[in-house]
Amino acid sequence: MDGVAPLYRRVTARQFSGPYGWRLVRREPIASVFYLYLGRVLRSFTQSYLAVLVPLYLLERGASPTTVGILVACWAGGSAILAVLAGFLADRFGRKYVLAVFGAFTAVAAIAFALDAPLWVLAIAGALGTIGRGGSPASGGAFGPYFSAEQALIAELSDANDRTATFARLGSIASFAGAIGFLVTSVHIDARVVFYATSLAGIALALSALPIPERRAPRSERTVVRLSPQSLRLLKRLAITNTTNGLAVGFLGSMLVLFLHLRYGASQSQIGFLYFVIAIAVSVAGLFVPGIVRRIGGAVRTVVALRTASCALLALMPFMPTFALCGAVYLIRMLFNATTISVRQSYVMGVVAPNERARVASLSNLPSQVSSMVAPALAGAIIEHLWIGTMLEAAALLQLLNAALYQRFFSAIRPPEER
Repeated sequence: MDGVAPLYRRVTARQFSGPYGWRLVRREPIASVFYLYLGRVLRSFTQSYLAVLVPLYLLERGASPTTVGILVACWAGGSAILAVLAGFLADRFGRKYVLAVFGAFTAVAAIAFALDAPLWVLAIAGALGTIGRGGSPASGGAFGPYFSAEQALIAELSDANDRTATFARLGSIASFAGAIGFLVTSVHIDARVVFYATSLAGIALALSALPIPERRAPRSERTVVRLSPQSLRLLKRLAITNTTNGLAVGFLGSMLVLFLHLRYGASQSQIGFLYFVIAIAVSVAGLFVPGIVRRIGGAVRTVVALRTASCALLALMPFMPTFALCGAVYLIRMLFNATTISVRQSYVMGVVAPNERARVASLSNLPSQVSSMVAPALAGAIIEHLWIGTMLEAAALLQLLNAALYQRFFSAIRPPEER
């Protein structure tokens, strides 16, 4: 099978030079990837049902759409700060320990939601625990401060020729786990029970990171040095493209749940089932990502072509007369958009130096995290005071601009497997 080497080929232990120049014995890659996949599965499962449950839970508590938007903005701001810290600490002290710490944060934050804490407490808890953000049918749990450390580990455990396949496979498995999470929301379960279960999942997240056999530099070599000029140039371009994407994402995510609920009167179970169907379709589509990239002609061309198509479909959604038709358009849109996620992740990790991956991942996503703070509060005000479809049209235009910038900035920069 094409692209399965990092996961399923058994290799014998052997000496090789690590990314920092020291020699060590290569461990069996199956164990390494297994624990990474287990963590992503748990995270995707919890983020998925929370993405649907939390906005509606806040409405039931009496919060207005504007208040929900402000809370989502607070969560985005806290997540942005934690993401930067995660990137630098991961490269210096170990990426798996960062994953473990944020799993513990999720466990504590979920308790605050279970206890119906005041909204200002939930603003802090949601930021620390990545609760209530992300979780779209295409995200597969690739969200929050975990992101930079996990990306760097995946790239470290993958060969260049198989890296995109590994990212795609991880996204596919995580999307399936997310589908099960969305299915949970289609069944009536008391919100407090769900939050307590999330706390247990957070503990499991923390424990699942510890067995990862991470390759570590000697202590004397763990000092954080300035990023290379090549990485700095790449970061400048990523900052611009990710800012536009972050603004668009801020209009979607949790706010899209409110759109479907208020525009079509869709219930939690209906939204959860729609997301379940989309996530299943996305998980299957992920298996074909490497072939799609080859057929279109490279990572950058794939991202630009599929994102442009997804923008057109997003712009059509508010004009659909029924929830079923809107859901069908959204499903097709997410199939296009989901393919670009793993391709973009793999591309960035392929064009930066191995010892800079976590920092580049965190810094490149910072503009997206910061810009996504603005849109949710604006989206909440739009829902209350303007035509509700305005936020989706704005998101479509921003992601179309993102596709154009991506083509302009990265078409001449090829990852190793395309050179």
